Amino acid sequence: MHTSHCPRRIPHMLRHSAAALAVGLLLAPVSHAATAANTQPAPVYVHMNGANMFLENVVVVRPGQDVVFVDQDTGAHTIIGYAPLTGKTSTRFDGAVQGTPGPGHPVSTYSIAFKHPGLQFYYCSVHAELMKEPGGRMVPKKRPTVHGFGDPMAGLIIVTSDKKLLADNPATTHEKTLPDYFGG
Repeated sequence: MHTSHCPRRIPHMLRHSAAALAVGLLLAPVSHAATAANTQPAPVYVHMNGANMFLENVVVVRPGQDVVFVDQDTGAHTIIGYAPLTGKTSTRFDGAVQGTPGPGHPVSTYSIAFKHPGLQFYYCSVHAELMKEPGGRMVPKKRPTVHGFGDPMAGLIIVTSDKKLLADNPATTHEKTLPDYFGG
């Protein structure tokens, strides 16, 4: 019988993932973190309008960077985080935004930031519902009673420090409101 000198046994796959993560952190380029650490990156905006969709349904943010959901629709929407493997909804990633009457009015927003890298799935519970697919994964499906595009009102936030992914956001994610995007 082989005994390990390690007090805890780490599963084979986790050992390699942890090692890869450690190597990646050690080899990551060092920047002027001391001066940049105090500078909060600008928020990333996700817009909603009368089409009952998130215009930027996949966005990438740094850990701690704000994601601001902007309702440029006259109707209300919700932003509900969920786990695709279980369908369990989040109590922290759970917000609602009221509709906005139109251009020139203050827009309703909901903001959230995530401290740790990962994938954050979300949907609008007014316009989509979670349903189980073959294989057990939960996905948002368009509610049959709502108008708008045929896709469910859902999206994904990728939280990472990967510069290539961060640079891939749509240009609209830099603007709080989009001209001529109001609708309801």
